[in-house]
Amino acid sequence: MAGEAQSDCLFCKIVAGDVPATVVRETETTVAFRDINPQAPTHVLVIPKVHHPDAASLAAAEPRIAADVLREAGEVAAQEKADSYRIVFNTGTGAGQTVFHAHAHVLGGRGLQWPPG
Repeated sequence: MAGEAQSDCLFCKIVAGDVPATVVRETETTVAFRDINPQAPTHVLVIPKVHHPDAASLAAAEPRIAADVLREAGEVAAQEKADSYRIVFNTGTGAGQTVFHAHAHVLGGRGLQWPPG
């Protein structure tokens, strides 16, 4: 169920401390950690501590926490000294989402081309 930790969700396990991650920031509502397969010098994931399968369902159910994720993405970019950066939310397998727990990718530290992928 959305909002509740899922026993089979990798990111819920990271929030619970059952799976290690290189955490760079944590707030009451979010955790930010380094991506294990970085696509840029700065590649940090920002996730809500509550489980929602994607950004749209998070925003619909808990807009304050969705805003916290975005605010923390900006804080991560500043902490990482990424003057230019991209925040990406992938939704669905066709968009490249592989973990179905809402999360933002913060990418920076190199030139990013447009259009992406």
